[in-house]
Amino acid sequence: MRQFTAVVNPTAGGATSAAALLGVARLLREAGAGLETEYSHSLAHARELARRAGERGRVVLAVGGDGMAGGIGGALSGTGAVLGLVPAGRGNDFARALKLPTEPAALARVLLDGEARPVDTIEVTSAVHDRTVVLGSVYAGVDALANRHANTTRLLRGSASYYAGAVRAVAGWRTTRYRVTVDGTEHAFTGYTAVAANSGYYGFNRLIAPSARVDDGLLDVVMVHRAPRRLFFALMNELPTGAHVDRPQVHVLRGREVRIESDRAIPFGADGEVEAAVPVTAKVLPGALRVLC
Repeated sequence: MRQFTAVVNPTAGGATSAAALLGVARLLREAGAGLETEYSHSLAHARELARRAGERGRVVLAVGGDGMAGGIGGALSGTGAVLGLVPAGRGNDFARALKLPTEPAALARVLLDGEARPVDTIEVTSAVHDRTVVLGSVYAGVDALANRHANTTRLLRGSASYYAGAVRAVAGWRTTRYRVTVDGTEHAFTGYTAVAANSGYYGFNRLIAPSARVDDGLLDVVMVHRAPRRLFFALMNELPTGAHVDRPQVHVLRGREVRIESDRAIPFGADGEVEAAVPVTAKVLPGALRVLC
């Protein structure tokens, strides 16, 4: 029977995380599994707790949203330890890419009996972050700015906070010239964003890269070129279905290593947590993490 260590950040969506864990924890214990809970006071502390639990041979449960999943998954990447996800955030985009259930009984069955499947992770390097490993995507541009606005708003929650953040970011966006180098080949354009995606989803159920797969050893590189703002808002409305990739302003490539640069200091983000300014490099680490799904 599996032995679990759940890592929870009580200050980041604490009530939601606690509620999500309680429902699953009872079912795991009733089935005879061992479960201990560790409370972190920061994402760095959560990574440390996860590494320690993994070294003891325990399955590490990341309880929270994409920030916790990416932080803990990144800490376990390359170690051979097994990750389980208890989705309890606003987006839960990596869990969605894995088609994980949210209903406690179904999720408990996955954690108890599911296969530990190898998935890819992303090594992120920049001038500020020497090396960080995340799970979902690295994005540089208006979406990183929108995520910053969504994280700081106190009036809205869930998808509404992301949409309001995007409207605010697009309204104030200045023309940006990008240089995106994919496996050594440079692609220059003027536009809104460049995304290196391991998971197809980001930003609360937005299907930014419909063809992305978490286990193919490649990153899907989505570049959104310059367009009138009204057209960009129409494109935003197509993100939940992935229909935006059919527009001529959207170009998609695939590669193993992606470097994003620009003619001004624009922000980048990774799994909603890592935040700095470009340039940034994203490199896929094939099959580096084992996840229950």
